[in-house]
Amino acid sequence: MQLLKNGNLRRLNIFEGSVRSGKTYISMIMWAFWVAGSPKNRAYLMSGKTLTTLKRNVLEPLKTLLGNNFSYNIIKKEGELFGRKIYLEGAANAEAESKIRGMTLMGAYCDELTLFSEDFFVMLLSRLSENGAKLFATTNPDCPNHWVKRDYLDNPNVDLLSIKFTLEDNIFLPKQYVQSLKNEFCGVFYDRFILGKWVAAEGRIYENFSADNIFTSKELAQKFSGNKPITAAVGVDYGGNGSASAFVLTAFDTGFKNVYVLSEYYDKRNRSAESLIDNFAEFIEREKKRFPVLINAYCDSAEQLLIKSFRQAVGKYGVNVKNALKKPVNTRINMLNRLIAGKRFFVCNECPHVIEAIRGAVWDERHLHKDVRLDNGTSNIDSLDALEYSFERYERQLFGF
Repeated sequence: MQLLKNGNLRRLNIFEGSVRSGKTYISMIMWAFWVAGSPKNRAYLMSGKTLTTLKRNVLEPLKTLLGNNFSYNIIKKEGELFGRKIYLEGAANAEAESKIRGMTLMGAYCDELTLFSEDFFVMLLSRLSENGAKLFATTNPDCPNHWVKRDYLDNPNVDLLSIKFTLEDNIFLPKQYVQSLKNEFCGVFYDRFILGKWVAAEGRIYENFSADNIFTSKELAQKFSGNKPITAAVGVDYGGNGSASAFVLTAFDTGFKNVYVLSEYYDKRNRSAESLIDNFAEFIEREKKRFPVLINAYCDSAEQLLIKSFRQAVGKYGVNVKNALKKPVNTRINMLNRLIAGKRFFVCNECPHVIEAIRGAVWDERHLHKDVRLDNGTSNIDSLDALEYSFERYERQLFGF
């Protein structure tokens, strides 16, 4: 709390660095102490990309830390911290900035700032108009041209305190866990999330994917003899405008220790919706016989009528057809990269399109301000999407959060 005692805080106070480095914990404590010493008759705001992530990352830990000194109601989007009223908001898109128009704020806390809409953040700064108003924010590094770094962290005219954290700063983490984290990340994600560097994404996306990740069906069967799959899911991406339709069957073993890609369907012809429905039903019937633990199919939510037809076609096989979550592409990329780097991801050699798609995935170097996967028809994005839809729902089981 030396920063608070010496009055070293600035208008903008940004806690940046690697994952699990303690930046969120320290920022929460500093935010709470600062609010406790600030006027009661003022308004304060806490915000995350979504209210769900804000609750998980900050609100619940803060409640555990402060007990009765902090309370909140997600539905009302309000809280109380040391007797001060706290507003709660999500900041996922440009429309979110309208939620805070007209506010006059004494302080604000932002969780995972690089995931915010820039429009929201600009509006938020204009709302911090009370005398002595301050902002506290956490962030992992991102692209070096990201607006957070370009316009704020690297801007000498901003009244800014930047506090940097590395994984080693968190002395409470077991050494084995720290090493496991280092083993899980690779490439640009290692540089950012482990080393805390703002680096550009370039070249191959899945640098660590190799022949070691590819197995024959016989070899996979041998693996299953020691740890059988406990559940399996199919990811579905539809074709159109020159793209292919793709189904990918993925299985998970006990404890979600490993992920196995067992089967695929890939068709660029896209003759008709009827033929796609028939092929989906045939795929589900065949794979359900081979892998009875197949219980879910996750489909691109863009075609609800097609999903309804899929549901009717395979209901008799005991497979639930649901909308894919469609998490941000880079979240899905990071999940797969962590599985590959951790030697937890295996593909049957009978899935050549999935293998080709992983090997051919590259970053689009034309985008300077954000990470974008190249999608210009030169690589197989369809199989990647289907693959990602099959495992994205299991992030908490796979990575423990």
